[in-house]
Amino acid sequence: MFVQIAKDELIKETYKKAWFQTNNIIWPIILLYPVFSIIDYVYAPEIWIQFFIVRLITSALIFGLHGLFTAKHYDYRLLLHISFFMLSVTSALLCNIVKIQNLNIYYLVFATIVLFFNLQVFWEPINSFIEVLIAVLLLAIFFNLFSDYNLDIVIGTGGGQFFIITAIISCIIPGTRYKVMRRDVRSQILIEKSNEQLKQQNADINAKNNLIDAQYEQLRKIDGQKNSFINIAGHDLKNLIGSVVMSNNMIKEEDYRLSSDQKEYVGYIAESAEKMQYLLNKLMDVKEIESPEMQFKLEIFDANVEVAHVFRGLYETAQMKNIHLTDNILKLPLNVRLDRVFAGQVFQNLLSNAIKFSQTNNDIRVVTSLQRQRFVFEIIDEGIAIGQKELDMMFNKLKTLNDTSGTNESRLGLGLSIAKLMTQEMGGELSYRSDDNGNYFRVEFYVIN
Repeated sequence: MFVQIAKDELIKETYKKAWFQTNNIIWPIILLYPVFSIIDYVYAPEIWIQFFIVRLITSALIFGLHGLFTAKHYDYRLLLHISFFMLSVTSALLCNIVKIQNLNIYYLVFATIVLFFNLQVFWEPINSFIEVLIAVLLLAIFFNLFSDYNLDIVIGTGGGQFFIITAIISCIIPGTRYKVMRRDVRSQILIEKSNEQLKQQNADINAKNNLIDAQYEQLRKIDGQKNSFINIAGHDLKNLIGSVVMSNNMIKEEDYRLSSDQKEYVGYIAESAEKMQYLLNKLMDVKEIESPEMQFKLEIFDANVEVAHVFRGLYETAQMKNIHLTDNILKLPLNVRLDRVFAGQVFQNLLSNAIKFSQTNNDIRVVTSLQRQRFVFEIIDEGIAIGQKELDMMFNKLKTLNDTSGTNESRLGLGLSIAKLMTQEMGGELSYRSDDNGNYFRVEFYVIN
């Protein structure tokens, strides 16, 4: 988090701080300066009334000037200079007309006023040096006009030496105070700005949290609706599959009337219905679907036999599109330990999608082999490339893909995505590519020694 302070903003806040310190000087002067007449009453009783009036007038003038400068937003430095000058005139005059035995008292009072100013004031140090020079100049002027004793007495025993030392040393204080208070003002601005940024960030976080909570609640409702839909659709599909199985069994009972091809088709229907029931039971088990790992029914079987079965099931589909489907399936048994239904679904999804997106009069080859103790299933389509980007979308993002052949066939990439997921879950590998040579799909599973 980076906070920037504009120059105008720093000047403005510094000015406010300066006026606060100015008030700390002006108001004590207005209230306490007439009280100094008590010193006059004790040490200069012959003139205390006159100077009491002078002190009252001085306080009144300073009060009026303070109100004017505040209303008009004049520079606080000018107010302090005028106020200090008025106090210096009175103090310098008293230091030169009182009796010699009281000089120390009045020089100490004058030094106290200078010290009070420099301890409280917030301005550049040069201003304090100017005020001290004015004070010394007034003392010199009034000394020449009214004093009846020599300068050695003033400097040696009359308190003048103490006044000079105190005034000069006190001029050093505003320089340090000015730097410290300016740094404090800057730090205060940084803290305020940081707090504002933190408040804004906290508000943004709360807004995002509220949005996340709302989206979570919406997802929870959608999840509930999904589970309800799966349950309803699953029960309806069970009834339909049950009807298919029952009808197929009735046909089986009269198999003496069927030809050999018809009996083969009845076997396909029975096997497909069995797989559908298996997949549907997995689908209906919502807890299993939402668990981190899918539970498979592992068994040992010949992968080549399963591929050949899928090939025969899709051969006529390929012929309907005038696609030349050829196979190079090994006759050597290659046993794998997988879920037979899901493995067959992987082979079928890949081959059916290859047929779907292939062009008329195209050649598709299905090849199985044994490589590095792995069963390898390959689909080689040497037709027009689907496109690597489109395949990535179908395998990974479940996007809709339009057939580039112009037949306007399209489908969701669910079949390919499911094939990839099932292959990985069963410990296999699935790879694919689409380039100038056509489209290529490859699945690998470990074989059983």
